[in-house]
Amino acid sequence: MKIAIVGASGTIGKAVVELLEAGHEVIKMGNTSGDVLIDMSSRESIRAAFDKVGNIDAIISTAGQVSFKPLGEYSDEDWEVSLQSKLMGQIRLTEEGLNYLNDGGSVTLTSGITSDFPIRFGTSATTVGGAIEFFAKSAGLEAPRGIRINVVSPTMLEESVPVYGDFFPGFLTIPGKEVAQSYKRSIMGLENGHTFKCFGGNS
Repeated sequence: MKIAIVGASGTIGKAVVELLEAGHEVIKMGNTSGDVLIDMSSRESIRAAFDKVGNIDAIISTAGQVSFKPLGEYSDEDWEVSLQSKLMGQIRLTEEGLNYLNDGGSVTLTSGITSDFPIRFGTSATTVGGAIEFFAKSAGLEAPRGIRINVVSPTMLEESVPVYGDFFPGFLTIPGKEVAQSYKRSIMGLENGHTFKCFGGNS
């Protein structure tokens, strides 16, 4: 398979690349690094990136940022970061990517455990993550030519504990290589409009 991974240089992205590149052609894509640069805030950038890549069998997105602040302290700019990067960025990627996917291809997006288990300062993450999952649930039904659209929702990765551990007190973690298996299942399985929950013992 020919697979484009957006956010390939991130913690999850690296684990997915490592899992898939042994048996497939993997194109690493990102905002500042990768085989092909892509800016998910711009439809023109997305189209230009896929024009370079050509037709593909699967798109995986592990990209997108969210803001973390106490409720009542979010500015419109803080909300825009979450909405335009994590949510609309992945929606744009899906909509534009449909034009480059082969028949029977797939798109796999990323939400996160906060969609099911909110955390302190994480209202925007919960809101956006839930929206991503409902987008895939509906869009998967309308996608043409047998294309499937799924989501992977991971808990905090073991590798991310030094940076984000204080935001997730008492949450069990999961290694990136285990989360990567859900992306593999998404692109090679039968599910459509489905969210794969990778929560460890918290599920």
